[in-house]
Amino acid sequence: MKKLIAVPTVNQKLSAHFGKCKSFAIIKILDKNISSINYVSTPIHSSGTYPDFLISLGVDVVIANGIGMKAYNSLLKENIQVFIGIDSESPENLVKLYLKNQLNSGQNLCDH
Repeated sequence: MKKLIAVPTVNQKLSAHFGKCKSFAIIKILDKNISSINYVSTPIHSSGTYPDFLISLGVDVVIANGIGMKAYNSLLKENIQVFIGIDSESPENLVKLYLKNQLNSGQNLCDH
């Protein structure tokens, strides 16, 4: 299994809001193990920029807390799996939960 997982972050923790993150943790998974974690600065934010950026990187999964419906739908349209309503945690720990099938979407706290 080879996957790229993106986690929107502020100070290397899950950002409360996808559109206000300062960077994305890009975690590469090989054979159900974390092979690398890189923090990538976000492009200048405007409508659709962040989903397009992640799509261009070839991301397979996004783990987020709050995310606008336009961004959410843009990711789903590209067959990117999106987890929402996730509690703040380090990207590494969130991906470990994902790999154990213990990451469950909750309530999306973004209302736009």
